[in-house]
Amino acid sequence: MKIENSIDEIQKLVNNWIVEHGGYWPPLSMISAIMEELGEVAREVNSLEGYKPKKSERKNTNLSEELADLLFSIICIANHYKIDLGKELINTFKKYAERDSNRF
Repeated sequence: MKIENSIDEIQKLVNNWIVEHGGYWPPLSMISAIMEELGEVAREVNSLEGYKPKKSERKNTNLSEELADLLFSIICIANHYKIDLGKELINTFKKYAERDSNRF
């Protein structure tokens, strides 16, 4: 499937950038980065749904940017542990198809 190739290319792109900029952080630091980015995604959704307005210094951020930052952080930890996200995503689709085919 094409999805595996696309994700593989993105994982390579992230890896090349990380290597050129000093290498991967320790795993627990990468997990912290994921949590930080997830919090920023949550902040954007809260703002979009009208529950909590943005602070003035965050007015220029948006959900798409924060989701991309989160994905970058997830790819970093996958690369660190040599995980093929394309293959794993296909396996996840198969799992959901089998487990949840009549659920929704």
